[in-house]
Amino acid sequence: MKLDQFPEAIRPHLIPEPGGEMIYRCLGCNAQHGIESLLYTCPDCGSVLLLHDRGFDRLKEVGGEAWQRIFDYRRMLKIPALKGIYRYHEFIGPVIPLDSVVYLGEGHTPVVEANDILQAKAGIRFYFKNDGQNPSASFKDRGMASALSYINFLIRQGLVDQVLSICASTGDTSAAAALYAAYLKPHIKSAVLLPHKKVTPQQLSQPLGSGADVFEIPGVFDDCMKVVEALSEQYNVALLNSKNAWRILGQESYAYEIAQDFEYALADKVVVLPIGNAGNITAVMNGFLKFFETGVIDALPKIVGVQSVHANPVYQYYSQPKARRGRFVPMDVRPSVAQAAMIGNPVSMPRVIHLVDRYDRIAGRQRVFFAEVAEQDIMDWQLTANRNGHIACTHGGESLAGLTVALAAGYVASGETAIVDSTAHALKFSGFQDMYFQNSFPDGFAVHPDPALINQPRYICPQHLAQVPEPGRPLGKEALAAFVNAVSRQIAEELGLKKRR
Repeated sequence: MKLDQFPEAIRPHLIPEPGGEMIYRCLGCNAQHGIESLLYTCPDCGSVLLLHDRGFDRLKEVGGEAWQRIFDYRRMLKIPALKGIYRYHEFIGPVIPLDSVVYLGEGHTPVVEANDILQAKAGIRFYFKNDGQNPSASFKDRGMASALSYINFLIRQGLVDQVLSICASTGDTSAAAALYAAYLKPHIKSAVLLPHKKVTPQQLSQPLGSGADVFEIPGVFDDCMKVVEALSEQYNVALLNSKNAWRILGQESYAYEIAQDFEYALADKVVVLPIGNAGNITAVMNGFLKFFETGVIDALPKIVGVQSVHANPVYQYYSQPKARRGRFVPMDVRPSVAQAAMIGNPVSMPRVIHLVDRYDRIAGRQRVFFAEVAEQDIMDWQLTANRNGHIACTHGGESLAGLTVALAAGYVASGETAIVDSTAHALKFSGFQDMYFQNSFPDGFAVHPDPALINQPRYICPQHLAQVPEPGRPLGKEALAAFVNAVSRQIAEELGLKKRR
């Protein structure tokens, strides 16, 4: 749709101009720092940062209903920079000109309602938001689109050049970082650190295919993160983990899309997310808060953060009574099928504490809850979901398991509607499905397959046949007919098919 075809009142708002006054704000000492250079922690006290627009109040003047119309009409534009997360430009990166925006097809992932069987089993109406349908097959593309657009903006201004981006990863971050960095060659090169033998083959293949320098080191993600932090403190590199506040900013788009997809009516909605490094839950809370403060939505939805019992430091922190919560204590994690969530010391924990308090305070009651789930339930729910028409990853299984726990605990009511996060594509974690079907999980995972969920291929080769097809050796007409008839008959017997009359 062309610009002159839109209502006159909307036209001036459809294509945003750079604006706002963005700064880094420290969550420790409240210091403010300019965005002209790459910062990951506060130079004064070392705490984590959030990005803040000092001109945010100008967005309130537009009005909530007007913003709804702007976003809904922007859906019809053909401008690439506004097709992805920057549909919400004024809320995500208002200082970034559209010609600096990196768009690779991220954002606006499908929201798919579960079928009647799955909803009945879960006990609630719910939808999967399939973030595995992003370009690198995970939600991390949202943050990378923001972080790399910002770096591209700095490059175009001549503030940085020949950037080396670096990240620690359990798989998805490295895939997204390498993909977006590759798009901006030759100005950006990419390096990623992975825990040795702790990343699926599918995930490992992605940064390698994008041309990144890939380093595997002993230990788990937390150990990789320590090395990357040391590199970012001592060398001139661009850190792309969720310690990077621009990553968090881009992931806010998840909240904005949910609001738009549900016609901005969120009073009875519940958003369920795996916690992992705590960047996504941080972004989702911040996104909903921004929409609420500007009147785009008139209620804050419930949020349920989910962790496996094998990696649950955030759950443990919030399971204590508020008056007894002291300092956050990291933990040593055990093996988890929710591999990207196997993090014992989430980088964004200070953001979580800050935003949970703010979210509940502005809502006027508790709206953020935490649940822990067993590894067995993660796998069982993932497989059950996918047997009912979904493409949920293990983290989607973790989220769905968490929804049922929250429902049983009374955090969520059966009359509400849930949006469950499947953070990546099921194919990235197909190895865990194979282990389930083959009953080959190491003891540390504590997963014991339910025979009803096991599915294996069956080899059909009738023994009485003298000849069967082989590559490069096709059968003659009579032998092929005998083969087709024998195999068809055996498959029909296996499936209990009845002959046509």
